[in-house]
Amino acid sequence: MSRNKSPRPVKASPVPQAQGPHRRRSVASGPEQLDGDACLEAVSFLVHCHDEPSVFQKMKMTFEHRQNLVHDSQRTTDVLKTFPRFLDVKGLLNQDFALLFGEETSSKLLEKWDTTFKPKVIEEAKHLTKSTELHRLLKAAEKYEEDDDTNWDSDMASVLLLLHLLPPTAGRKRIKISASDAVDKMVHFHKSCCSIDEHLRGREGKQPYILAVGRAQKRVDTFYIVVDKQLIPCQATRSLGAFDELFKSHYVFNLSYDGSLVHFYTFVQTTVYSIDITTTNESPRVREFRAKLFN
Repeated sequence: MSRNKSPRPVKASPVPQAQGPHRRRSVASGPEQLDGDACLEAVSFLVHCHDEPSVFQKMKMTFEHRQNLVHDSQRTTDVLKTFPRFLDVKGLLNQDFALLFGEETSSKLLEKWDTTFKPKVIEEAKHLTKSTELHRLLKAAEKYEEDDDTNWDSDMASVLLLLHLLPPTAGRKRIKISASDAVDKMVHFHKSCCSIDEHLRGREGKQPYILAVGRAQKRVDTFYIVVDKQLIPCQATRSLGAFDELFKSHYVFNLSYDGSLVHFYTFVQTTVYSIDITTTNESPRVREFRAKLFN
């Protein structure tokens, strides 16, 4: 007697969850959010408002609308046109990131870098093969050459040492570049006497980076985050604060990490800010480096 075999149920493949900046996050608690006509009125009000406290409040109340915008693939590039106050009011980027993750996560880099990370990064960088640039960065990070205006300050030098410790690797769609070449994808120094517009016109790529404008690398007057050739003035006056805002811009505007900086940014994301620790697909290089740093 033959037995009818019922077909085995086919397991549905899990839909891969977006990681890092592209992950859509639910905001558990926050200010009242506007929708419909009230939201459109607030967006219009923001364009012409000159009272900064009112700008911050209305930006809070339109946060959900802005998140819908940046996560809509057809409209994500419109965010700075719809909310142009990012381009002239400092601190809005920090506010949106804090609404996404909370104040505790938002403050982690500035609270922990000097004591928890910087000394360890400097120590590990001493074991790398010394190039001229690496030698200069180590001197700057340890503040051996206070009068050298051609180098970065101690904070930025230590962040760049981390990039040398987690350098770019080749990928399916990208060739391998050196850590020195990758630096310019994260921070670019621009002399204050030169045209910023000319720099922006000649720059390719859409990933955000820091534009440090001043008389010398160690004496920067103004930091900007450049997003798609547009300047967002940093609230920070120090290089570490500017890097903090650079990292946050990926999440606020739903922007991918630059392909050359993926290992570097992933380490900062999971190890410094403690974002998506258990769900992020880290490379073995990032995991090994963290173990070396804290064991």
